[in-house]
Amino acid sequence: MFACVIGATGLVGRELVQQLLIDPDFELVTVFGRRELGISHPKLTEERVDFEQIAEWGDHILGDVLFSCLGTTLKQAGSKAAQYQVDYWYQMHAARHAKENRVKHCVLVSAPGASPNSKLFYNRMKGELDRDVAKLDFSRLTILKPSILDGHRETKRVGEILGLYVMKSIGWIPGFKKYRPIHGRVVARAMIAAAKQPADFPIVQYKLDELFGLT
Repeated sequence: MFACVIGATGLVGRELVQQLLIDPDFELVTVFGRRELGISHPKLTEERVDFEQIAEWGDHILGDVLFSCLGTTLKQAGSKAAQYQVDYWYQMHAARHAKENRVKHCVLVSAPGASPNSKLFYNRMKGELDRDVAKLDFSRLTILKPSILDGHRETKRVGEILGLYVMKSIGWIPGFKKYRPIHGRVVARAMIAAAKQPADFPIVQYKLDELFGLT
């Protein structure tokens, strides 16, 4: 299979690329990003792109599957409008070009509370993306909705550290298990497992490790 990845420098994206490169089922991995990953591999092709100018590179999104795990935080973006541009529009434009280029499968990382009707900005933004990517009518669409992510981050953020601590503490309480932190490595493995499914695969939420038989 030929894979395209956007969001490869993030927590999940880094894990995803590393796993794709050692997976014999994937012959070529093309990464689109603003900066290079700093790794070299015979299966890896990197394209440094300006996400604002997708018309210049969107026709390069070619292959069997688009893995979309791009995202930022409100603090990093600086405003809700800027975060919406990254989390919604960049991914939406990439998905649209992938569909036009006859990529058959899109694997998208979303959020547990994603809903276009949510009163929370982040959940509403993610829900709108889920809804609108589904409207593109890919042959297959897999939307993964992991809980709070655990793993190595290039930038340590106090809020995320505290959130992980709290969720790890209460994640084993009945009723809260679906919010138990999940490692980016497991989400990446779930994305690849979804891409390999021979038939239509459902939208997956929360316990990705259990649903895919991963540990």
